[in-house]
Amino acid sequence: MSGGAFGHKQPATWGGALKLALGLLLVLFGARQWRHRPTDPSQAQLPKWMAAIDRFTPPKILGLGAALSAANAQNAPLTLAAGASISSAGIPVAQQVGALVVFVLVASVGVLAPLAVYLFMGERAQRVLGNWRNWAAQHNTVVMAVLFFVLGLKLLGDGISILAS
Repeated sequence: MSGGAFGHKQPATWGGALKLALGLLLVLFGARQWRHRPTDPSQAQLPKWMAAIDRFTPPKILGLGAALSAANAQNAPLTLAAGASISSAGIPVAQQVGALVVFVLVASVGVLAPLAVYLFMGERAQRVLGNWRNWAAQHNTVVMAVLFFVLGLKLLGDGISILAS
């Protein structure tokens, strides 16, 4: 399988290099997020796009969700890393598709959970979602920094392992 994601049951060099590059990018994203975190949690603000959602109509929210998932620079390394990991796993295409579906579902939990609360909790949803929104505003930067560090370090380790073998 020349040019494939793996050959002779070992991941290709390009897969290791891609994971190494994406890992470094995520660690840098994490460092940037950490440096720009508010020193006083009470002064933390929601990202501008999140603060504007309260005034959006359902079609605008759908468009925003599609745009944010496709155009968010922070999503690209995570999605590329998932694609690289899945393609270099050495599993059949049907299992790769299944793994991709699982990735998309897990990646969508942040959007699907509030939707489920809104649809199934009725009037109580406003209070629950308001509490979630306040928590997200206070901790968004730190959560993203930690997420980027952990995933970045994992990819760095995978990339080094592949390139060293």
